[in-house]
Amino acid sequence: MDQGGCPLNGGGPDYRPGPGVITLEDLESFDEDPQMDSGHASLENEAETMEEEHQGRLLNYWQVAARGHQVEVSPDMAQPIQQLTTNNQGRSEREQVPFSLITRKEKCGDVLYEKRSYEKANWACITVREDTYEQSICYGFMRIMKYMCEQNSLGEYLGMSLPIVTVVHTDKSQSVISRDVKVGYYLPANHQAQPPKPVDTDIIIEVWPAAVVYTRAFGGPTNEVTIVDQIRAMAEVLDARDLCVNDSFIIAGYTNPAHINRQNEIWFLER
Repeated sequence: MDQGGCPLNGGGPDYRPGPGVITLEDLESFDEDPQMDSGHASLENEAETMEEEHQGRLLNYWQVAARGHQVEVSPDMAQPIQQLTTNNQGRSEREQVPFSLITRKEKCGDVLYEKRSYEKANWACITVREDTYEQSICYGFMRIMKYMCEQNSLGEYLGMSLPIVTVVHTDKSQSVISRDVKVGYYLPANHQAQPPKPVDTDIIIEVWPAAVVYTRAFGGPTNEVTIVDQIRAMAEVLDARDLCVNDSFIIAGYTNPAHINRQNEIWFLER
């Protein structure tokens, strides 16, 4: 991983989010709605109408949720949202970024951190600069999502991988986060050898070298305050702090960027 630089709150469709709520599980629940799964329509125009209604409801759900983060979801996200939902009906469909566990530090049964080894790999990355970190990761993820969902040289769905990561930079005191945020998507194994080219010219395919990473899990929303808190918490328990990059960190997200109860990790990169 480039040491210099370089999605998902629960509730079903009737849930009205506080700070935005979008999960793949929530979106998949639409497919169980009898009004949207009549799917046995005999006429093609009826099927097309159902698909349009499905897209419209999914888009509206994302739009309502995203407003809690002052993020606007444009109408052209309707098709990518539906594709992501349709192609990720089970967690088994989401490829995990591969790694080898080197060691784990525990205290009283709690995992303080893990030391992992990640292999060299291709990542699709985009750098976003919005007013807030949450806006940056949401807008960045949506653009990566379009690439994942057919806006690539193959014109096909590439597959979801987890975690979606963001690279953040801090000042020397590790108390201020730069507004430039890099969002990274690991290319699934079957696309690693020949990564499809993005239609969006701001998305760059980067080769991240093999790296040793120290990781610590945490839950809840990710923003400027929580990230700084997590960097400090990790620094307090890390035995090899001096061996790590001290002004660049990675936030790994295993749930949607707008999820209030996100499953996250803070990553420190070994020099």
